[in-house]
Amino acid sequence: MPEKFDCIVVGAGPAGISCAYEMAKAGLDVVLIERGEYPGSKNVMGGVLYRQMMEDIIPEFYKEAPLERPVVEQRFMMLDKQSASSFNYKGLEWGEEPYNNFTVLRAKFDQWFADQAVKQGALLINETVVLECIVENGKVIGVRTDRDEGEILADVVVLADGVNSLLAKSLGFHKEFRPDEVALATMEILKLDKKIIEDRFNLESNQGCTIEIFGDATKGILGTGFLYTNKDSLSIGVGTLLSGMIKQKIKPYELLDYVKNHPIIRPYIQGSEPVEYLAHLIPEGGYHSMPKVCDNGVLVIGDAAQLVNAIHREGSNMAMTSGRFAAETVLLAKERNDFSARTLDSYRLKLMESFVGQDLKKYKDATHLFDRSPQYFEHYIPMINRAASQMFTVDGRSKWEKQKKIWNDLGSNREKIKMARDILRAWKVMK
Repeated sequence: MPEKFDCIVVGAGPAGISCAYEMAKAGLDVVLIERGEYPGSKNVMGGVLYRQMMEDIIPEFYKEAPLERPVVEQRFMMLDKQSASSFNYKGLEWGEEPYNNFTVLRAKFDQWFADQAVKQGALLINETVVLECIVENGKVIGVRTDRDEGEILADVVVLADGVNSLLAKSLGFHKEFRPDEVALATMEILKLDKKIIEDRFNLESNQGCTIEIFGDATKGILGTGFLYTNKDSLSIGVGTLLSGMIKQKIKPYELLDYVKNHPIIRPYIQGSEPVEYLAHLIPEGGYHSMPKVCDNGVLVIGDAAQLVNAIHREGSNMAMTSGRFAAETVLLAKERNDFSARTLDSYRLKLMESFVGQDLKKYKDATHLFDRSPQYFEHYIPMINRAASQMFTVDGRSKWEKQKKIWNDLGSNREKIKMARDILRAWKVMK
């Protein structure tokens, strides 16, 4: 007979590990299945981990986890071909306990996090692909893997198998996602001396910096570039909607090479050595693209549930919170001995009442607006940079003259009215 557990968690990313950890800690019999050689071997994100959501699971984790740098500065760069306008916040309080967020390398962090779940009693099975969910009388009762005698049964199956969740799709929870609902991020880890990093980014030895790059980094396609500091390496990457890549016929690695060789970005990475190349699909559809997240005997969490705030580039925090909520729901179902959709729906209610659901709802139309309106990236960001150049160039002309030229450069009255409408539309979807 197949072995039976209280719960099977498919996927050992932040969402899946969080869920397995919480259930194992509470005494449930949990198996965590990972298709990679080890947790983190196939997991990719830009590299920022948010402290509060992780600490909700493991208090003071930062005292022992393999973190890179606590982030004390966040920069936002509006990039044109030969210029950039930037704004930032640097808070030295973020460099002190309990910190705000950290840069991480997933290959190190995910292994450590999964080990903590194992110490709580979870069974981790690596290098195993879950082929399908086993459904009996309308209820998910287990999974079928690619191993010999690979059937495993459970009261509940939690799907944390990523944005392109074939398991959720096979259950009819969602259709094939459209190219404008999914982004592709490519990134490299660049080896660079620790002291050089600190000098270039104006950091102390235990401080980190993140730079989010908008505009020319994506050649006008909806998306962002990023550059993050690790202890002795940099994470650089770019993510854009698949629909934009297809339309402009740009290959992902070409876009990454473009960012690396951009005259504004190149000095930051000069002298570095590429040591790792990574690519990853990111759910960008947001609130409107969320699939069904629960049914009889099954829950969907993390990227598999489209839980990414594309506007603020947040995903791991939502993933960990969804994993924690899923664990709490399974514990409730176990207490009631009721694993029906009616009981498991408390997960959905918790999710939508939390910051996860509220933030997804707040920005539910933002991605779609910016995707349909390339002028925000193609025209308005260069316009901002040209205006800054005009005002800060000292050439003997008065500031009144400069302001008049900037106003005239905005175009005709009709174009100015259109711009005002675009600003209003952007405000409405971001407010």
